[in-house]
Amino acid sequence: MNFTARIITVSDRCSRGERQDTAGPAVAELVRQAGYRVCGVDLVPDEQPLIEAALCRAADEEDAALILTVGGTGFAPRDVTPEATAAVCTRAVPGIPEAMRAASLRITPRGCLSRAAAGIRGRSLIVNLPGSPKAAAENLQAVLDSLEHGLTMLRGGPADCAAEPTKEGVR
Repeated sequence: MNFTARIITVSDRCSRGERQDTAGPAVAELVRQAGYRVCGVDLVPDEQPLIEAALCRAADEEDAALILTVGGTGFAPRDVTPEATAAVCTRAVPGIPEAMRAASLRITPRGCLSRAAAGIRGRSLIVNLPGSPKAAAENLQAVLDSLEHGLTMLRGGPADCAAEPTKEGVR
C-alpha cells in the first residue's frame, strides 16, 4: 500500500492554543503504522466554511487518498464536521460510520451518539472520527483494515471484491 493520508483536527480550543492537539497526532501515528504516508496534521476551528476549505484543499490540491477529521462529531451546537463533510462530498459512504458506531457501542453505550459521516470527494475518502484520542483510535481501528480495499477501488487499482477478507485485509 502506498496511500497518502491527511489528518484534520477540528477544535476551537486547540486552534486558539488553549489546549494541545493530542488526538490528531495519535491518529496520524496509527495510519503511519498501517502503512500510509501522512501528508500532515492540520488544525481548524469548529467553523463549517473553514472545515470545508481544509477538506477541499486536502482532496483537490493535495490529492490525499484518505482524509481523516478528528472532532466535531457530537451534539454541541458548534459540532459541524459531519455537515461540512456532507457539503463537500459527492457520494456518501454510510457503512464506515455505521461500523464505527457498532464497534463503539461494544465499549460504551454513548457510542450511538456519534454523528460521524464518511464520503467521497473525487479520488479521496473522507472519514470523521471523534475528538478524544481514545475514541478516535477505537473508531479508526474498527475500519482501518477495510479502508485499503476501498481506496484501491476508488483510485482505479485492481481490487478483487469477491476475495474473502482475511485478518490482515483482503487477499
